[in-house]
Amino acid sequence: MPPAFLIRPIDPSDDATMTTIIRTVMPEFGADGPGFAIHDAEVDTMYEAYAQPRHNYFVVERAGVLMGGGGIAPLEGGDVDICELRKMYFLPAARGIGAGAAMMQRCLDAAREHGFRRCYLETLTGMDAAQTLYKRSGFTALGNAMGGTGHDGCDRYFIRDL
Repeated sequence: MPPAFLIRPIDPSDDATMTTIIRTVMPEFGADGPGFAIHDAEVDTMYEAYAQPRHNYFVVERAGVLMGGGGIAPLEGGDVDICELRKMYFLPAARGIGAGAAMMQRCLDAAREHGFRRCYLETLTGMDAAQTLYKRSGFTALGNAMGGTGHDGCDRYFIRDL
């Protein structure tokens, strides 16, 4: 039996679909106003944005259909040894099948390969399933934001040692 999903590096042809996924999923959780990643310039050009040193973005496919993605990059305005888990969003059909845990592992492995020592992330109250995944993956809550992401709409912050 083939695997339920495939995780692979993003291709240029994935940009439009990932833009649609991000702009569909974020409003589902009320993350569509000012101060959220939905407004980041990279949302329209994910392949190009993550084709830089110490950046990776991966997509998840199910039956040949793109269902979500997640990536890592240096934490803007942060220490050189800290990366940020970025733009990890999945359509409902990709939730509950283990894709989130597999994507998390893929991203953390990439972070280690790039020499990062810690991984930071920002999220929002109400994204409860995501926060459960973060905690299961070894992240601990922080009391305040790190770096200069510009995502002041977020109100939950996590970090983990790699």
